[in-house]
Amino acid sequence: MTTKIKCIIVDDEPAAHYVLSDYINKNPFLSLEHQLYNGLEAMQYLTNNPVDLMFLDIDMPEVTGMELLKTLPNKPKTILTTAYREFALESYEYGVIDYLLKPIFYPRFLKAIAHFEDKNAIENSPEPKEEAKDISLKIGSDMVTILLDDILFTQSYGNYVKVYTMKRTYVATITTTELEKQLPSSLFVRSHKSYIVAINKIKTIDKDCLIIQQKSIPIGITYKREIMEIIKFN
Repeated sequence: MTTKIKCIIVDDEPAAHYVLSDYINKNPFLSLEHQLYNGLEAMQYLTNNPVDLMFLDIDMPEVTGMELLKTLPNKPKTILTTAYREFALESYEYGVIDYLLKPIFYPRFLKAIAHFEDKNAIENSPEPKEEAKDISLKIGSDMVTILLDDILFTQSYGNYVKVYTMKRTYVATITTTELEKQLPSSLFVRSHKSYIVAINKIKTIDKDCLIIQQKSIPIGITYKREIMEIIKFN
């Protein structure tokens, strides 16, 4: 990579700056351009200084991270860095590409940077690959095509999978692991060893479950941190 990724940190906690600046400086393709401690400073800086990537805290005095995102006319790509999970879903409405929960560990930081690079690669590709709009599954003796946008969630059912859609439920001859590989990760996420859910169909998230059309779906402990971090609408 010849051009460095210009980064800024916006966070009112010095400890967060210490961790993030250390992680950024470990990567030669990242350049830490500036460190800011509140939303007003960030707003003023970004007016005259375009950057590629902003690490943004949510809970800050005067102007919160969410208020900053709502205000900026030209938002840089943003990775939220926060101790609060409840804004995960709302944040992706403002182009947030990842959501890091504090304390932030280096491997998870690298994964967020990979998300940023993937998004850049897609946007800069001269011939972006068209994302699949449906999936074909074996239902009984037939192959049935199901629109991805119709799928609410899926549930393991022995050696089969129940696929719940807007209109009906199918029992497909496939395992949940096999199905997960076929569903785009930008639209679906594994919430439990037995469940895959459509991200944009999630109504609310509770402590140990999420709600889709009045149906309560468990969040497995193995997937809990991941689902809180990566759930997004894109």
